[in-house]
Amino acid sequence: MIPPSCTSALTPAFSPIPDPLTPARDITHAHFQAGDQVVVIKGVVSGELWGEAVRVVAPSWHTPTDEDGWRLRDPTGGAQTFITGHPRYLVHLKRPCPDCLIYLRAMEDYLQPKYAGHDALIDCGWYTTTALNQLVHVADARGGR
Repeated sequence: MIPPSCTSALTPAFSPIPDPLTPARDITHAHFQAGDQVVVIKGVVSGELWGEAVRVVAPSWHTPTDEDGWRLRDPTGGAQTFITGHPRYLVHLKRPCPDCLIYLRAMEDYLQPKYAGHDALIDCGWYTTTALNQLVHVADARGGR
């Protein structure tokens, strides 16, 4: 048996930083439209929020959550040019939107103090992509999906 005082040493160096904001975000599928430019916030770099910019393409079922999602296109291409994501993962990039601005501000307030003074890119480890090209937040991940 491991003494309780030693359990913190077993925490992996790259374990996800808890994200209390995204899983509780209440954004509907209708908030986004095909053609919208959006970003998925994944962490911070040099005190600024960092994420991946994509374009909303078409409605698509998000299997990991069993809810309406969006097919997203990465303009840089690559192995996962198209992925499907849940609306709560997305933030409008080009359009000033009150809901997205509130979420961005909350993310800034949450992440920036944790990484003040860090210049490196910090990926918080909140997202993964499934074999079906479904972007999934760690809070939404379910076994076998």
